[in-house]
Amino acid sequence: MPTRETLTKADLAELRRSALGMADPLGVAADLAEAAEQGRLEDPDDAGDALTLAAEIAEIRARPEAALRYAEQALAAYPSGDDPRAGFARALRARALFRAGGRDDEAMAELTALRQLLLVQPDAPAYVSAALDAGGRSATAETWLSEAVDTVLGDRATAASGPASTAIDPVVDLGPPDAPGVAFFLLQQRHRVRRNLNLPHDRQDDLADRLETQLVRRAGERRDSESDLLFWPRAEFDRLLAEHPALSEVYGPDWDAHRGRLETELVRLRGAGQAGLGVFGATVPGLTAFAGRRGGDPADASVRAGYAAEVSARPSARIAWPPERNDACWCGSGLKYKKDCLPRSRS
Repeated sequence: MPTRETLTKADLAELRRSALGMADPLGVAADLAEAAEQGRLEDPDDAGDALTLAAEIAEIRARPEAALRYAEQALAAYPSGDDPRAGFARALRARALFRAGGRDDEAMAELTALRQLLLVQPDAPAYVSAALDAGGRSATAETWLSEAVDTVLGDRATAASGPASTAIDPVVDLGPPDAPGVAFFLLQQRHRVRRNLNLPHDRQDDLADRLETQLVRRAGERRDSESDLLFWPRAEFDRLLAEHPALSEVYGPDWDAHRGRLETELVRLRGAGQAGLGVFGATVPGLTAFAGRRGGDPADASVRAGYAAEVSARPSARIAWPPERNDACWCGSGLKYKKDCLPRSRS
């Protein structure tokens, strides 16, 4: 992608999916920061998100100084530190502070300020616990997540039937398959942290397993007659079929066919009156990891349905559809939509 041109929301979405697989991810991070500084973002309100992505790339590539610089620039770009979008940037700042050495107290102060978000933001359990893990504070993550789970489930049980009881499982509103509620993500991350700490399985771990099974079942029921809308970028698609050839029946024999199936399904859904459509970026490691947690085969339909439900619940995985005719195609090919996937539904 040319680094001197204006970056659109579609460009940022594509970089979010592909930057770490590029030849020079740190160069991409620097370009993002430069674009924000020079006003080369189509929507100036995207500056905080662009700088947060730069910080994430730098942190993953073990460049804490750069990650810290980008994260602080991101926080300055958001209207305030309390902006709902700023939570991830603050967590990245904490991770960079842990990595920098000698600044653990600052990192913990940042994360302590974010702790309240565990109760209200579905993404917060993942980014707060990951930051604590990075700082060797997984036990603290388990405590915070457990207390947040107790609060959320206690509040819901009280609302449903009066004072909460510890003798029975609380009532949990899982939410729709494509947008599970905060309770699901709290339980999921708590379960992950406890498994990594080799802690014994408890009632809330059982609840996490049951809710994940319920989510898989509901997602499968909803998708019985439609595509799961998982989009495999070209390198991921090639790897998927290399490892699981039978999935060519599900996702297409080649990448062109895969994109054509998605485009056709999206057109069908729009014709049926659905709005806010999009596809969801998938990866083979992500599918494999999900299958491992479920003790299943990545090619199994129920496992794929569960993975699709998990991915579709992540805002960062969503690729909005349709783009404007002259905008970059949603598939990330670099071609204009009208020259690439738009005609595929007609072939």
